[in-house]
Amino acid sequence: MIVIPAIDLSGGVCVRMEGGDPTTATVYDRDPVARAKAFVDAGARRLHVIDLDGAFGSGENVRAIERICASVAVPVQTGGGIRTLEMAEARLAGGASEIILGTLLVEEERIARNIIGKLGTRVIAGIDARGEEVATRGWAERTPVARDALVKRVAQWGVGRIIFTEIKRDGMGLGYDVSALRAVAEAAPVKVTASGGARTLDDLRTLRDAAPEAVDSCIIGSALYKGTIDLAQAIELLR
Repeated sequence: MIVIPAIDLSGGVCVRMEGGDPTTATVYDRDPVARAKAFVDAGARRLHVIDLDGAFGSGENVRAIERICASVAVPVQTGGGIRTLEMAEARLAGGASEIILGTLLVEEERIARNIIGKLGTRVIAGIDARGEEVATRGWAERTPVARDALVKRVAQWGVGRIIFTEIKRDGMGLGYDVSALRAVAEAAPVKVTASGGARTLDDLRTLRDAAPEAVDSCIIGSALYKGTIDLAQAIELLR
């Protein structure tokens, strides 16, 4: 299982939030490039970089993402605020290895399917839910779309990987929602990246031992910034 450190950008700096609530945002590092390099030096084989301002529709951090991509020799997957094919292609041209679509999957199916059709395996679906209810626009908008129905839909469109986040656990240190991950993995023949909730190495052990085979990677954010998980130890544990 691959460990993927998260870098969430707002105003050009690294922040973390609790449960997707922007009022809880805490600045952890004002130099995202240095943070990216530190993660790679610790053994990270991939980075997860999200433009929170783009997701909330309040700005963008594209230049910061490009600087991160240029500074490391590992793949960078990036999402947040990608609303058109041109924006997706620009992220890839800026050095990203894959782009993550979230809101677009729900609000603009035609555009999302076009991007997936054009970019193929370079598109990852980011499905974020509270329970079985999918949320969009930086998790600020509730939708009537059911989690497992969306998983099936994007798989039919040609998506091969889903990043699943249980929003209520993200940044809260409650551990991954293994039962929800199992439901997502069983809904369609896709690879799944677990996101949201890791606080200690025990959370990673639980994920490793209880998650289905389709869950082959996990994203860790707040625990790395707060120091409750050491990245090198996490990588070794799940290697």
